[in-house]
Amino acid sequence: MLPSLPFTAHRFPMHGEAMNMPRFLQLLFMVSFSLAFVYFWCLGVSLNSKHGTRLQPCSNQAEDQLSSTYGQDCSRHGTLSREPSGPAAPNEDLEGVDASRYERLKLLDLQHRQYTRKKLIHDMCRHNGALRFSEKATFSGFPNEQLANLIVDDQHGIIYCYVPKVACTEWKSIMIFLSESLKINGTPFKNHSDIPRDLIHSNSVVYLNRSHRNLMKWKIRKYKKFLFVRNPLVRLISAYRDKFEKKNDYFYKFLAVPIMRRYKNLFPPTSAEHAYMNGIRPSFSDFIQYILDLPDDDGSSFEEHWRQVYHLCHPCQIEYDFIGKMETMYEDAQYLLRILKVDHIVHFPPGTSNRTEESWIKTWFTSIPIEWRKKLYQIYEPDFQLFGYSLPENFYNNPAPILCHEELRQF
Repeated sequence: MLPSLPFTAHRFPMHGEAMNMPRFLQLLFMVSFSLAFVYFWCLGVSLNSKHGTRLQPCSNQAEDQLSSTYGQDCSRHGTLSREPSGPAAPNEDLEGVDASRYERLKLLDLQHRQYTRKKLIHDMCRHNGALRFSEKATFSGFPNEQLANLIVDDQHGIIYCYVPKVACTEWKSIMIFLSESLKINGTPFKNHSDIPRDLIHSNSVVYLNRSHRNLMKWKIRKYKKFLFVRNPLVRLISAYRDKFEKKNDYFYKFLAVPIMRRYKNLFPPTSAEHAYMNGIRPSFSDFIQYILDLPDDDGSSFEEHWRQVYHLCHPCQIEYDFIGKMETMYEDAQYLLRILKVDHIVHFPPGTSNRTEESWIKTWFTSIPIEWRKKLYQIYEPDFQLFGYSLPENFYNNPAPILCHEELRQF
């Protein structure tokens, strides 16, 4: 048996001759190293907390799991094909991105936002049979007329499903500019903002459903696809104000007059100009009652400005690469243009801030009976569920008016 040594004689071997250093220097080195470690650890936590981002990098194990679950790998930036069963997870592979740490964290936040939105749609379409989605399970089941909102840019491989009252004029002008489908004296526009508004909503855009069916399916599978959505009730308010409170000959003749005859028992003037000058128009309550009386079908009886998004863009049959929202329009638009690799030639203009949506809804729906509100929600429930919107608190009660309608004219 080896003789035991006194405690003071015990020495632990270290690399080289480190133990020949004076004990004071050893302790000083260890303390300095510990303080430096704590400092940089706290700095990392502070940055994550400041920017609200706590995403972890994809490990090899996580990558394998995501690949098996969604048919994707962690390195992809929001691109989906028809084959995968779900959206790609956000990634931390920012190679080639010249950005500060804050910009990297912001980019991760935008990636995570897209992952969350696409996963919600995937889960709702796959698992929630209670929602009244179309029985047509695939893209092939839709006739061409139900694909009328899909706009294509063949030069850059982009498909946009436009939703009226969700900045669609701006996005249509961008698609026209990118595809060079509208020219003046044989020359395309140099800036999308130069395109006259009256030409944007004409046949200047290129519609996907005008292609051969097999070519349509190929483009759906290969092109980048995006859409922008909005709170369904706020979209209704915006549609009413745009089409009935402003002078509009078409909507007055074909919708306003029939609505007033049916729900007001009035025989309004035939001239839209006369009616507009005298404030003759359907009330918002008349408009809601009209929507509630429309046939519950595939959405074809709804005018596109208030047709449900899931009937316009078919998100359960077309797997979109990007889901933008009106509520985060500017951030989403900048990120989308970057994904599409056209941010060097197209710039989305910053918008103006508007009144919070909840106050809009509470104000405009004060005069709408509770039973009507419940029926209206049922009509637009798929849009609420698919895109993650919720009703404001106490929507099924009768709150007192918060703001008069005149205060909402800014939108």
